[in-house]
Amino acid sequence: MIRRPVHAALLGAALLGLPLPVAVTPAMAQRTVFDPWNYAQNILSAARALDQINNQISSLQNEAQMLVNQSRNLTSLPYSSLTRLQQSFARTEMLIARAQRLAYDVTDIERAFAQGYGSAASLGSSQQMYANARERWQTSVAGFQDALMTQATVMGNLTGTRAEAETLMGQSQGATGALQAAQAGNQLLALQSQQIADLTALVAAQGRAEALEAARAASGEEQAHEQMERFLAPGVGYQPGSARMFHGP
Repeated sequence: MIRRPVHAALLGAALLGLPLPVAVTPAMAQRTVFDPWNYAQNILSAARALDQINNQISSLQNEAQMLVNQSRNLTSLPYSSLTRLQQSFARTEMLIARAQRLAYDVTDIERAFAQGYGSAASLGSSQQMYANARERWQTSVAGFQDALMTQATVMGNLTGTRAEAETLMGQSQGATGALQAAQAGNQLLALQSQQIADLTALVAAQGRAEALEAARAASGEEQAHEQMERFLAPGVGYQPGSARMFHGP
C-alpha cells in the first residue's frame, strides 16, 4: 500500500504533466525502442537517393541515345554514283575533244576564217577558190556529223542518268542520318550537273554545225560574186568564139 505523501506527490505530478519516475527493469533495458520520426527521415532519405539514381539512369539513357544519333549522322552513304558520273562526263568531253576539222579553239577558228572564209574565199586562183570551197563543205559536213554523234551520246547517257536518279532518290529516302541524306543530295546535284553538261555539249555541237554551214554559204556567195566579176571582166573574162558541136564529114 502506497503511503499518502508519496501518493499525493504522484498525483500532483500527474496533474502538472510532469514525467513520472519509472523503475527500469532488466527486461525493459533489452527491449528495442521504435522512433517514428527517425524512421520517417530514413524513408525520405531513401526516396531522395532513389530519385537521384533514377535521374542518373535517365541522363545516361539520353546520352546513349544521343551517341547513337550521332553515330547515325556520321554514317556514310553505302552507295556512290561518282564513277558512273565521271564516265558520263568523260564520254561527253571525249566528243568535244574529237571534234573534226575546225574544232572548239579560238586560234584555229581565226586562222581558218582568215584563209578560207569570208573575203578570203574570193582570193587566189580559180583552182584555189575551188579547193577552199571543197574544204568548207567538208568542214560543214564534219560539223553536222559531230552534232549527230553528240546527240547519240547524250541520249545514251539519258538511260543511265534516269537509273542513277531513281537509285539516289531511294538512298535519300532511306537515309539513317544527316550525313547520308547530305551525301545523297550532293550526288543528285552532281547528276544534275552532268545532265547540264550534256545539254551544253549538245547545244554547242548543234550551234557549231549551224554556224559552219552559215559561214560556208556566206563564203560561197562571196566566191560566186568574185568568179562572176572575173568571168565578165573585159579582156580576161569570157571571149566569144566559134564552137563546133558535131563532127563534120
